[in-house]
Amino acid sequence: MASPGVGATKRGMSLRTKASIVQVLTFLAIWAGWEALSRSGLLFEGVVPSSLAVFPAMWQHLIDPVFWDHAGRTAYEVVLGFAIGSSVGAALGLLLGMRRFLAAVLEPYINYLAATPKIIFLPIMFVMFGVDAGSKVAMAALSAFFPVAVSVYRGTLLVNPVLVRVARSYKASQWKIVRSVFLPSIVPPLLTGLRLGLGVAIVGTLLAEIKLANKGLGYVVIQHYNFFRTADMYAVLILIFILAVGVNAAMDRLAARYSYKA
Repeated sequence: MASPGVGATKRGMSLRTKASIVQVLTFLAIWAGWEALSRSGLLFEGVVPSSLAVFPAMWQHLIDPVFWDHAGRTAYEVVLGFAIGSSVGAALGLLLGMRRFLAAVLEPYINYLAATPKIIFLPIMFVMFGVDAGSKVAMAALSAFFPVAVSVYRGTLLVNPVLVRVARSYKASQWKIVRSVFLPSIVPPLLTGLRLGLGVAIVGTLLAEIKLANKGLGYVVIQHYNFFRTADMYAVLILIFILAVGVNAAMDRLAARYSYKA
């Protein structure tokens, strides 16, 4: 007689297998639909190029050092902007959680600005930092700031005020209160905010590069578009999607690991 644990494992494996099959079939269906649309004649020629043209273009980009030079610029802008924006956002969120009067004053502004499309600030970024990497870093930082700040502040609201009062009654320093009382409560929401912040930082950077830039993956995309090299444009877009999925998967693993420890 099989143990309940073995049965549950078999059911779990069966579920994963079925999900994998459905995912593969979905991919094949999307691919077939793509090819059917590209050959249907319903759209202008080249608007949706065949995958037989796009996949070789992807390979040509992957073996081209120039492509990786542009990818390096985009990665630099995203990483630096994300580091700045998330650090400032985490610090402000923690400060608001510890200073409730300050939170009452600033929270409405932060909530309203968090819901505002950050693309409207792009002209200001260009004026302040120019069309080089500085404006893209600033755009990434601005995009990452709000999800992290809001998530960390919401996390501080989960802290039991009694624990803070007890820590203060024992003359604990401010840093000890942060480290011993606040940090354990804000780790899961912080990781959620970092994941969201990184995603919007990537989007903000690419939008800024597409709008006005002299280097980066967004710049490559818009150059292909301007010269109607649609197969190359689709190739770069798919590569950006794959890279973004990889980054998101890494953030998921990191969040799962440290959320479990917390």
